Amino acid sequence: MTERSPAAKKPDSMSATWSVTSLDDARLAVEDVYGLSGTVKRLSSERDETFLFTRADGTDFVLKLANPAEDPAALEFQDGALLHLEAAAPTVPVPRLVRTKDGEQSRTLATADGPRIMRLLTFLPGELQYRTPTTEAQSRNVGRALAELGLGLEAYDGRPPAGKLMWDISHTLDLAAVVDHVAPERRTQAAGVIAEFEHALPAIAALKRRQIIHNDFNPHNILLDPASPTHVVGIIDFGDMVHAPLINDLAVGLSYHLATDNWQARTRALLEGFLSARPLEPAEIALLPLLCRCRLAMSIIIAEWRSARFPENRDYIMRNHATAWRGLQNISDLTPAGLKRLVPNLSEA
Repeated sequence: MTERSPAAKKPDSMSATWSVTSLDDARLAVEDVYGLSGTVKRLSSERDETFLFTRADGTDFVLKLANPAEDPAALEFQDGALLHLEAAAPTVPVPRLVRTKDGEQSRTLATADGPRIMRLLTFLPGELQYRTPTTEAQSRNVGRALAELGLGLEAYDGRPPAGKLMWDISHTLDLAAVVDHVAPERRTQAAGVIAEFEHALPAIAALKRRQIIHNDFNPHNILLDPASPTHVVGIIDFGDMVHAPLINDLAVGLSYHLATDNWQARTRALLEGFLSARPLEPAEIALLPLLCRCRLAMSIIIAEWRSARFPENRDYIMRNHATAWRGLQNISDLTPAGLKRLVPNLSEA
């Protein structure tokens, strides 16, 4: 999705507003476009309207109505990734696009707010990771799932539409424009991470492995088997995909494992899981601690900036803030050498 930098003047999918779609209107739209009858329940979402659609036979689907500021090219990019994974990596557990009655991937609806793109996706049953007990076995499997997803996307030749995504670690420097929104007790450290990133730009620019990455591999987007909560059964939300260094994807996923008392063990397990499917290069290992700090600082800065702009959605926006801050404290002085001591397998990369 096109989450623009704070300097952009054009309304975007993070700041645009729209008229709320009634449950009845959503249900009728599915019936008209897909020929399916059922019931609709609203789900929480930050940048669009998302619903659980239950077909008359009890089968669940996810209905998404993009907000009117959404760039159609962004959704085409996401749809292309899902279709690519369906063909190239069918064992990677991601949603499948449901075709309309006319065989289309989506349908553009005319609304009072302007055109809005409607898509229907298969529903992946499972428990969101953040609701399950954290274990090393779980972290290991999550790491492997991330590597397998990356391998599945490696040959995807789609490109995101023009514009910067604020959640792209590659654009950490852009956050300097809004770091003043961070509370004084956190601002110095957050700004320090931005400065550290700037110093490392030559090394980051020299990274060789770049591809489309998920870029949002967090516990709200990972589904686990309720009967065996170490087993990954679903990966959702491809709205933050970017073309970026491969290691950025690992930094994002790892950043959500750093806020617990046993963060060292979980870090080791996640990286061992990732390495079991895909090795890392020395230059990537050298930058991983910094890139994790960048992602954590990003979570803090964007959350505090956006919650001030949209106080009515503060609970949703700030849901990862406390864990991001704790994670940043845990790895504030983590060096590449320290990471290698923590995960001996890294030295074999």
